[in-house]
Amino acid sequence: MTIHSLNTKRVSRSAESRVAAQDWRALVSDLNAHGCAVMPGLLSAEECADLAALYPQEEHFRSHVVMARHGFGKGEYRYFRYPLPDLIDGLRSALYPRLATVANDWNEKMNVAQRYPADHAAFLERCHAEGQTKPTPLLLQYGPGDFNCLHQDLYGALAFPLQVAILLSEPGEDFTGGEFVLTEQRPRMQSRAEVVPLRKGDAVIFAVHNRPVQGTKGYYRVNLRHGVSRLRSGRRHTVGIIFHDAR
Repeated sequence: MTIHSLNTKRVSRSAESRVAAQDWRALVSDLNAHGCAVMPGLLSAEECADLAALYPQEEHFRSHVVMARHGFGKGEYRYFRYPLPDLIDGLRSALYPRLATVANDWNEKMNVAQRYPADHAAFLERCHAEGQTKPTPLLLQYGPGDFNCLHQDLYGALAFPLQVAILLSEPGEDFTGGEFVLTEQRPRMQSRAEVVPLRKGDAVIFAVHNRPVQGTKGYYRVNLRHGVSRLRSGRRHTVGIIFHDAR
């Protein structure tokens, strides 16, 4: 057995244990009530620094996007290539089964036929059968004046309805401004905004596209978008864990 495979197994166990240690009853309650939930301290300060330090190392990434060129905002991000860094791959696999339970519950309430397998590898097989074979986890970098417009990360016909973003920088020390923002549009109502406070190493789970809301006549769908407000100063790094692959 190689050192790499030993490290991969150690990281995988670490990812599973730290995910299991979260208060999932409270997380699911927040997701159902607000469309987002915070996992405090998912990564250590050292892990955050190590991931942020990958940004200039092009060999880890399949593409580089400068937001202003596409009207996405200001700032930039890079999509990881396969194989993913062990920590990100481990967290992606460990988080997925718990979120698949929420996703299936939501689809049942919204009368959506799609159901998600309990195992992430099985879900990726479905993505690849649809021609969605490109990895979607990404590393984002913002500087002063940068922001991310409200958007949805769909990438193809098959999309998992929840994703995770992990803040790798410390608010008030590494940067100011740059809050994570979620907006929700309910039918015949004005949009609702949710600003999610995060510390370094915290992760936010949030709805990618739709979620169910209880009404007087049963459940109905609301539409969500997410983004990042303008950075006032400093530099901000974030890891995004998206569970479906892209075309």
